[in-house]
This record gives sequence, C-alpha cells and structure tokens, in this order.
Amino acid sequence: MRLDVVTIFPEYLEPLNVSLVGKARARGRLDVHVHDLRDWTYDRHNTVDDTPYGGGPGMVMKTEPWGDCLDDALASGYESGAHSPVLVVPTPSGRPFTQELAVELSERPWLIFTPARYEGIDRRVMDEYATRLPVYEVSIGDYVLAGGEAAVLVITEAVARLLPGVLGNAESHRDDSFAPGAMANLLEGPVYTKPPEWRGHGIPDVLLSGHHGRIARWRRDEAFKRTAQNRPDLIERCEASAFDKKDRETLSILGWAPEPGGRFWRRPRAVEE
Repeated sequence: MRLDVVTIFPEYLEPLNVSLVGKARARGRLDVHVHDLRDWTYDRHNTVDDTPYGGGPGMVMKTEPWGDCLDDALASGYESGAHSPVLVVPTPSGRPFTQELAVELSERPWLIFTPARYEGIDRRVMDEYATRLPVYEVSIGDYVLAGGEAAVLVITEAVARLLPGVLGNAESHRDDSFAPGAMANLLEGPVYTKPPEWRGHGIPDVLLSGHHGRIARWRRDEAFKRTAQNRPDLIERCEASAFDKKDRETLSILGWAPEPGGRFWRRPRAVEE
C-alpha cells in the first residue's frame, strides 16, 4: 500500500516511523510519502490560508497549494506504478470512521490524506478531486481537533494493522472489538496474562480449564456484558437473528429482550428485578 500525506506540519507524522507502522514501512508493506504543503506556495510568506467568503472567524486553506500539491503527488504515484488512489479527508463533518471502514480502506492500494488546519480546506478542492477519484470524508469522533494530523495517525494505524504480514499473528484482529463477523457489534471482553495472581486479584477459573469451547463461550459472554454496559447502542441496532440461542440467553440475563420486529430493547430495571 502507498500512503501520501499532505500537511503543513510534516514533523507531526513522525510516529509513522515507529511501532507496527514503522515496521511495515521497513518491510516494504507500506510506502509512505509526507508532503509539506508550504512547498507548493508561491509567496515569500508561504501562505496557505485566507479569510473566508461570507465573513466569520477563522481562516480557510487555499485552493492553489492544495491543488498543485495533490496533482504532483498523483503524478509521482502513477510514475512509481501506484494505481487506484483514494482521497481520505479527515473532518469532523465526515462519516464515522469504523472498523468496517478500516477494512474497506485496507483493501485499497493507495491512500492520499489531506489533514486540514484552521476552518478547513476550500470546498472546491474536494469537489474537483471527486471528479477524478473516490473521496472519503471521515470523522474519528464527535469532537474537533486543532488539525487533522492526529486523525491521519489513527486511521493509518487502524488500516495498516489489517494488511497481510503487518501483525505478528494474522489471526489477532479477528476477535477485535467491531471486527467483521461474530464481533461486528460487540466490544472485546477483558484479557489476562501471567502471573495467575497479582495483588490479591486472580483470573477466571474457566481460562485455566483448557476447555476451548467453554473459554470461547466465556469470552463471548464477557463481550456482551461489556457492550451492554459501555455501548448499549450497539446492541440496540442488532438483529436478533444475528445471535444464537446462548447469545439470546446471555442478553436476557443482562436485561435485554427481542422486539417483535427483530431488534433488542433494554427492559426497565423494575422488570429485571
């Protein structure tokens, strides 16, 4: 996979040289190019922003530097043999970044990120490149950052770990929270390692049983418990048909019941008691 990142703070992307992403670069799994947007400015102040039309506070990033930089990034990528680029725009007004979207992006051979500053990038830049390639406007959460570089790091790490050969164990991500399949709408439960007792705290006996079926069931039940406590909205959006009999029994114990329409609803506490 090729990654291009256009930014006015190239140093912010230094974490791309460490941990799993750094190792993936060293092994040739990721070809990362960081571009300083100010290299595509043409005045002595290296201006990348201007006042917004219509008035209001803040500044807006200009079209010219972004257009020229993206054109050059695309040209250099095509020259090096890259193909099928996708523009990824981190923005609070984008679609939520989910594990499902991470999987989708991991199947793309070339991602170009446009982390903005100030009030964002002149809309015409996105409109222009949407005529040439897919544009994903993506939000990592319902909050606003000073810039999009942190979002680039989040998205890159979520995507890169899904690439073949990046994780030490290729099966590691299959039981992750939100992983497609059985964990699609569940949070992963607690995990434990040695020693078996620490400061008076032990680990669940089932994990020492060696019974793989019981361990798998325990882990799934714990996933339901954590999801019901921390993200009940995930259960509410599930179809009852997605769960087997034991899943439904666990949800019933946790206070959930299927609606006639097929989804789950949380019973009032008085009913549970």
